[in-house]
Parts: sequence; structure tokens; C-alpha cells
Amino acid sequence: MIDILNFIHWNINPEIFHLGSLSVRWYGLFFASGFLLGYYIIEQMFKREKEDEKWLDSLFFYLIIATIVGSRLGHVFFYSWDYYSQNPSEILMVWHGGLASHGGALGVIIAMYLHSKLITKRSVLWTLDRIIVPTAMIAGFIRIGNLMNSEIYGIETTLPWGVIFEQNGEIAAKHPTQIYEALAYLLVFAVLMLIYWKTSSRKKPGLLLGIFFILMFSFRFLIEFIKEDQEAFEAGMALNMGQWLSIPFILFGIYLLVRAIQKPEKIYKRKVVKSKKI
Repeated sequence: MIDILNFIHWNINPEIFHLGSLSVRWYGLFFASGFLLGYYIIEQMFKREKEDEKWLDSLFFYLIIATIVGSRLGHVFFYSWDYYSQNPSEILMVWHGGLASHGGALGVIIAMYLHSKLITKRSVLWTLDRIIVPTAMIAGFIRIGNLMNSEIYGIETTLPWGVIFEQNGEIAAKHPTQIYEALAYLLVFAVLMLIYWKTSSRKKPGLLLGIFFILMFSFRFLIEFIKEDQEAFEAGMALNMGQWLSIPFILFGIYLLVRAIQKPEKIYKRKVVKSKKI
């Protein structure tokens, strides 16, 4: 017989404190902290490359909106369309929960394409190669937020680090897949930071983005094997929805990596507009 005392009992309140009728949650704290640190990292990149730091505010505005909207629509269309097609008024109710990282990734790609065309006038790969570095860190922070919410955990386990999520009424230990993913994503962040700062990768369009897609979604694909199904329709599927959605990103990442390695380095120069003398 398995002794449940040997496992970790998780009973953290997801709310930190209340401000009137509003509650401040751990999830929101980690989400916001990730974006603040991400802003600082991109700012240092721009300083290193002598790029226009005026792009930063609009860049992160696009990024935050794209992450929230893309993740929400990803959940709606990939996981719960049967429900939301009958309750369309609830699609925008993000505070009720329901975000999908694959949708967030697609949202960010679209937003960065628009930002590149409208503001930086650089290729979308130039923008994505830089913002995906802190994005890996933000993804790790979000998974820690999921842990604080006692959500998105794994199947039963007898391993000593199994967690009993008492907030949800669980009595059996489960794989803390939020921790597995958080550690994996923070490892990807460390790898991307090392490559960006120690190599000439920034001159190889698509290189960092390709590495990001391959590592992030390979980790996601593997961890999904021990994660509980997010929706009832996934029961009995050889691969769940998260795994099917990860495959195209991995393949696209391989394409970008090979393409970047084969192409010669590209040097970006900041355009300086000279004022005309009257």
C-alpha cells in the first residue's frame, strides 16, 4: 500500500490578497513579472544592437495582447469549440480560465508580423528571433502560475515527488507537470540567452526561432504523455490535442534551423534619417 504521507501535499491559496471586490492571484503576479523581465531583456538586446528603443513599448503592447487573445482563442477553437459555439458571449471572458499556449504562439507570430510591417520595417524573423528569448522564460513563469492555481497537472504517480493537489479534492499523488514544464522552458530560455549573447546567431534570421520551436514543443510533446487530458474528447486518443498541435511547430522549427544554417549571415544596419538643410 502506498503511504500518502510520503508525497507532497499542495494546498496553496491561488489568491494572494483582495483589493475590494478584486483579488490579486499568484498566476497574474507571475504572468506580469515575466513580461516585466522580458521587457528588460529585449531592452538590453536593443542597446547591444544600437536599435531604436522607441520600438519597445509598442512591441510589448502587441506581444501582451497577442498572447492573451491568441491563447484564449486557441483554447476556444482547439479544445472547447463545442461549448463556446453554443455560448459565444463567454469567449472573451478570460477571467473564467481557459488559455492554450499553441494559440498564444500563433497569436504572437501574427502580431509580430504586423509590428514588423507597420513599425520596425524589419523582417518578421528579425523580430521573432529576439522576442522568443524572453518568451521561453515567460512560458516558464506561466507554468509556475498554473502550479499556484493547482491546474494542468499529470496522471497518478508513485514517485516521491508526486503532489496531492488538495485544493481540487485530490487524494492521489499526481505528476507535477507544471514544474516539469516550467523547468524545461527555463532551460530553453537559458540556452537561447547563451546562444544570443555568445554567438553571432542574431545575424542568422530564423536560427533562434527554430531552436525555440524545436526545444519548446518537443518538451511539450513528451510531457503530454504523463499529463491528464484537458478535455473529455481527448480520452482514448493515441496523441492528445497538445501533442498534435506541437508537431507542426517542431517541423517548422527544423525547417527554420536548417534554412538559417545554410544561408549566409545577414548584417542589419540601423537606418539613420538625415535632416535636410534649408
